Amino acid sequence: MASGALYQQVKDDIRRRIHEGQWQPGHRIPSEHELVAELGLSRMTVHRALRELAEQGLLVRQAGVGTFVAEPRPQSGLLRINSIAAETRARGHEYGCDVLRLARESATLEVASALDLDTGDSVFHAVCVHRENGVPVQLEDRYVNPAAAPDFLDQDFGRTGFSEYLVATVPLDEVEHVVDAVQPTAGEAELLAVRPDTPCLVLTRRTWAGGVVVTFVRCIHPGTRYRLGSRFRVNGPQWFG
Repeated sequence: MASGALYQQVKDDIRRRIHEGQWQPGHRIPSEHELVAELGLSRMTVHRALRELAEQGLLVRQAGVGTFVAEPRPQSGLLRINSIAAETRARGHEYGCDVLRLARESATLEVASALDLDTGDSVFHAVCVHRENGVPVQLEDRYVNPAAAPDFLDQDFGRTGFSEYLVATVPLDEVEHVVDAVQPTAGEAELLAVRPDTPCLVLTRRTWAGGVVVTFVRCIHPGTRYRLGSRFRVNGPQWFG
């Protein structure tokens, strides 16, 4: 296995097998004991990897039966998400954006799969907290394909968001949205200034231009401060962020 935390290596290996189709939805994967023998790692390491993948919805663990690849979750119809900066200002409120990260990184297996790249390929990683009247309303964690937006890292995102720049510069023609209910991690709760047990909504979004994946983003919203919804004409202009 490659370098890195051992449990993360196990998670990446299992993700790879599922992504490559070796293990289909509903497939019973090897037991902890079998994976320990196959990978040569401790049971504690394998147990943590399986537990975290189950918490993330990739696996389903049934006591006394085994661990299975999760069936794809049903998802609702497409949501239209407008510019959070524009929405905030339209309400007459003050918009703020704390840019926490803006860097070039090597793609992990999960990010590479989402962007249709190879693991280790160069990607842009951007993280920010959006504020309305000083209160955090969204934590945005975004990866961008450098081939689609080569000048992304050179922008000043103090007053406009990452999404607005991509909309203005890349001819996006396809969007995918998935919404899940989650509890934030301790780090996410701290950035959003909420309790760790606060219910949140996470919007996972991918966009394409000419068949090329442009961006993969997770937007986490405290359920007590933000709602996801839309009303729009199907033949009108679309906003894809």
